[in-house]
Amino acid sequence: MTDTQGDDRPIDGADGAGDGNRATAGGSGVRHVRTRREHRALRAVGLVTTAVLAFGASGATAVLVRTLGNVEQVDNKELVAPETERPPAPVPDPEDPLAGLPVNLVLIGSDDRSGANAEIGGAEEGMRSDTTMLLHISADRSRVELVSVPRDLRIAIPSCTVTGGGTTRASSQATFNEAFSRGWVGGKDLASAATCTQMTVEQMSGVRTDGFMVVDFAGFQTMVDALDGVPMCIPEDMDDKESNLHLTAGTQTLTGAQALALARARHGLSDGSDTYRMGRQQALLAAMTKSVLSQNILTDLSNLLQFLDAATSSLSISGGVDLKGLAFSLRSVRPDAVTFLTIPSGPQPGNVNRVVLTAEAEDVWARVVADQPVVPEVEAPPAPQEPSAPTGADPVVPPVPTTPEQAAPVDPLADRKPGVAITSADAQAAC
Repeated sequence: MTDTQGDDRPIDGADGAGDGNRATAGGSGVRHVRTRREHRALRAVGLVTTAVLAFGASGATAVLVRTLGNVEQVDNKELVAPETERPPAPVPDPEDPLAGLPVNLVLIGSDDRSGANAEIGGAEEGMRSDTTMLLHISADRSRVELVSVPRDLRIAIPSCTVTGGGTTRASSQATFNEAFSRGWVGGKDLASAATCTQMTVEQMSGVRTDGFMVVDFAGFQTMVDALDGVPMCIPEDMDDKESNLHLTAGTQTLTGAQALALARARHGLSDGSDTYRMGRQQALLAAMTKSVLSQNILTDLSNLLQFLDAATSSLSISGGVDLKGLAFSLRSVRPDAVTFLTIPSGPQPGNVNRVVLTAEAEDVWARVVADQPVVPEVEAPPAPQEPSAPTGADPVVPPVPTTPEQAAPVDPLADRKPGVAITSADAQAAC
């Protein structure tokens, strides 16, 4: 059954477990194991992107296993869409499945308030999607790009297979974060919820993904604390009672708790919208990534393993990801090659509380598919040629070179419209 109304009512459950047909997931062009951590997924995708430098993918594993003693590997092989309904997969080198291939992962922050997360965000029933990013790592390992997807984006959601064999209903138009909710209600597990989000991202973008990652509150705090905090320039006082954010203007080294509060904060900041909250999350992740790179964590295998062991204590991933291998392959990435932006989007006509993709979004998705920089490189204008002096005339004296004006520094925490990017090099450790 396809829902064409696209309303935001709670999902009652998956369509019957015996109905085996899935809706065809047309591209837009542009497990069965339950674990004790299944209900501890996250809201702020913060740590994920520092660990962003650590993840690649191979084939899905058959069962949940632990990587580095911490990371939960989620088996979702039976839940992903059939090959005929997915973007084409790159052909790997049989000797090294990751060599020379781009890596695309869906980073998910779910608003889960059980277990240790209840002590941080307050106890609530159920699990909801809150923050989602598409992570792209270039085939040559020179670029890392993260594209935020608004949770209130109105798009088509495919029918998703869930644990137990049932399927969720498809919608020609619905709110993006419903994909996670439908998978959760239908399968009652993280694998179903996250895989439905993964399949929705693929249908929306046309990008073949290698898996998903989900992080929780506690994991975010642990990663920041593993870095001994994140230095940031806070341009003005920031207060949000609901997220327990209280920062004074000036140079600050944020603790894990403070960084989490900043990632969650929305009320009382800017216009209170989720659009600008995503921008602040990106600024925080940029600062975290710059801190990792500046400390040379990725170039020292011993330090890398210690960092990952501390930082991934509450991380769930699919796809059999080798954390240390891909992280080490990114040891030469530069801060200005780690890019963050929100997919180009704007208010839905007639409903300012929802957003829709704009025409520019198709170009961003196409660049990810082609493994090209999401922000086109601007070619420098050709240098003016010196005029030649006529025969017998005095030689032309070249003009005195002038020092080019320096571009004004970017404030990563300033409000940015979707499609406007920052890099980790823009992160300011001091005011």
